[in-house]
Amino acid sequence: MGSKKVRLLGILALVVVMFLGWNILSYGQNVYVVGTSADYPPFEWVDGNGNYVGFDMDVIRSIAILEGIKINIKDIGFDALVPALKSGKIDIIAADMTITAERAKVVSYSEPYWASDFDILVRKGSNLNVVTALSQGHKVGAQTGTTQADFLDNLKKSGINVQIKLYETNDLAIMDLLAGRIDTFIGDSPVSRAFAKSHPDKLVDIGVIHTGENAGFAVKKGDPKGILPLIKDGLSKLHSTGIWDNLVKAYFTGNLDKITTSYAKCKHYFKSGDPVSYAAALASSMTEK
Repeated sequence: MGSKKVRLLGILALVVVMFLGWNILSYGQNVYVVGTSADYPPFEWVDGNGNYVGFDMDVIRSIAILEGIKINIKDIGFDALVPALKSGKIDIIAADMTITAERAKVVSYSEPYWASDFDILVRKGSNLNVVTALSQGHKVGAQTGTTQADFLDNLKKSGINVQIKLYETNDLAIMDLLAGRIDTFIGDSPVSRAFAKSHPDKLVDIGVIHTGENAGFAVKKGDPKGILPLIKDGLSKLHSTGIWDNLVKAYFTGNLDKITTSYAKCKHYFKSGDPVSYAAALASSMTEK
């Protein structure tokens, strides 16, 4: 009798362990790793308290709450994002990634969520214009792995005399521009404008190259984890609830220098599962005079 009782208890213990293990596994399947390149304001960067902030970061956080999933954000160099996605190190790319036919061969995209052109930055007093800044042997910086880098490569192949210098992060390119080690920087319009706004006495935005590009969130080719329907539904909810409009207001008309204070003041809404109040509060804080 005693041995049967021990055996029964052992079976019950095994069932409990299997049940708990299954639940842990199931829960783990709903935690997605989001890869980004946190050097790209206003889309993604790191604030004074070490938080990942920016339009993309808050969009993906809001979608996660609305869709009942959990995310972990991981900062990776932009050109390493697609390899990380293909190898399974991350599940989602949220990095203002332009939708291109070449990338679409190896990743699957969400619907486009942002249209962006290129803006060109130079130092104040350089007397460069859009044409001369991208020719005459000038040194032009861009982030490696981007469509701006492809654009510059095509310029050079077409016979334009331009020296190309590529950087792992945009911050490094801007540092070199400020120091005079390059003559020109080219980046997505909101990004270039954010850098110009941060250095109003030293940098000037001299013009736009209209590209008609669109950015999307990316997942592993074929979307094996079924993430894209969640993103699509989440984006729809962001628009219908006003979250989208408020995040656009915060990051594209607000003062980005306020982000450390504003995020610290508003992030509790994310913790309480209320992205609607978060977006409204952040927009108010970032645009407050």
